Amino acid sequence: MFYGAAEFSRVTALAILADAKNLVRLRRALVDLQAKPIAVPSCQLQFLRRGHAVHFRCQHPEAPRMRVDVMSKMRGVDAFSSLWKRRTTIALPDGTRCDLMSLPDLVQAKKTQRDKDWPMIRRLIEANYFENYKKPNKSQLEFWLCEMRTPQLLIEVAKNYPAACKRAVVRRPLLEFAMNGSVKELQRYWSPLRKELEKLRHAR
Repeated sequence: MFYGAAEFSRVTALAILADAKNLVRLRRALVDLQAKPIAVPSCQLQFLRRGHAVHFRCQHPEAPRMRVDVMSKMRGVDAFSSLWKRRTTIALPDGTRCDLMSLPDLVQAKKTQRDKDWPMIRRLIEANYFENYKKPNKSQLEFWLCEMRTPQLLIEVAKNYPAACKRAVVRRPLLEFAMNGSVKELQRYWSPLRKELEKLRHAR
C-alpha cells in the first residue's frame, strides 16, 4: 500500500533478523497478538535460518483472523543485513515508525510461482514509474529497465533513456525489442515463459 499498489490482504509478512534476542521479541509480540501457529514448522531459529516461513493466525479483537507470516531468509533475496541497510522507514500519524523493504527488494521477494504475485509486481513498478518518471535518479532508471513488465512503459523508458537502455541490454536482452518500439515483440518474448510456467503448474 505504501508503494502505491494497494491490495486487500489479511496477511502481514515480516522479514526478521534470525537471532536469539530477536526471537524473544517476536514471541512477545505474537503473545500480544494472541497469535497461534497454523502450520509447520514451529517458530525456531533453525527453521528460519534454513529459509522456512512460519505462519500464525491472530486472535486479538483488533486483528481477528489476521495471518502473520514470518521469515528471515528468502530465495533470490539478499541477507537481512543488506535488506535492513536499504529499508524504507515511514512514520504513521501517531508517531509509530515502520521499517519496510525497499521497493527493489520487495519486488525480488515477490518473484514466486504464485499467479497473484506477478500482477502485484507489475503494479508496484508502474506506481513507482508514474511517481518518479519526470526526474528519475540512476537507481530508479536501472530498476525500471531491469524489472518493468508493462510493454508500453518499457518502450517509453527505452526511448527517453537510450544510453541507459543499451547498457542494460546485456542483463536483459528483451530491451532490444523495447528500443525498437515493438509491443508485439515484447509480448511474444514473454508468452513462452508464461506458457511454460502454466504447464509446470498443471503437471504438479
